[in-house]
Amino acid sequence: MKKLSTNPPVQCQCNAGPARTSHINRQCGIAPLHCVSSRAMSRMQTITPMLWFDNQVEEAANFYVLVFKNSKVKQITHYAGEEFPEKKGQVMTVSFELNGQEFTALNGGPDFKFTEAVSFVINCDTQEEIDYYWEKLTAGGGKEVECGWVADKYGLSRQVTPAKFFAEWVKDPAGLQRVTHEVWQMKKLDLAKLEKAFAAK
Repeated sequence: MKKLSTNPPVQCQCNAGPARTSHINRQCGIAPLHCVSSRAMSRMQTITPMLWFDNQVEEAANFYVLVFKNSKVKQITHYAGEEFPEKKGQVMTVSFELNGQEFTALNGGPDFKFTEAVSFVINCDTQEEIDYYWEKLTAGGGKEVECGWVADKYGLSRQVTPAKFFAEWVKDPAGLQRVTHEVWQMKKLDLAKLEKAFAAK
């Protein structure tokens, strides 16, 4: 087991006032990152998903910001080469935002793969939205799974789901049971059929 790094945090070099600094274990191949002022910290979301890729992180981030509306790449960092000379200058992390949700992704090597144990729910208001995300996320080698689940070409799983499922249908146990029975018969979800099942008595 690798010994955790004891290197001190990076000192703030900006003029933003009191700041907190970020230090991530160099032994994992992640160099210390930039400092963040306390004012900026107050605007950051509390939990940010961290996604581990082999070496496609910049490509994946650019793909995701094209698929999801109101999205952008926010920051790219590179390996300095101190711990991994062979990676010097290569992209290390990409921070990006998908419709208001922040993500950070790491080029960490081939050791870990995505599985269905972690997925992200896409809440859709219309069948057109469901069709759009299903088409975009299965393109280029993505995979249709069961019950509204889809894995994109990088292996990351999502559930393309009617927004009503968690906002409304879960409040009616009998209706939810009818909806769930229909979901089990589907790959891509059919909103009209699910609404009909929920309304049935």
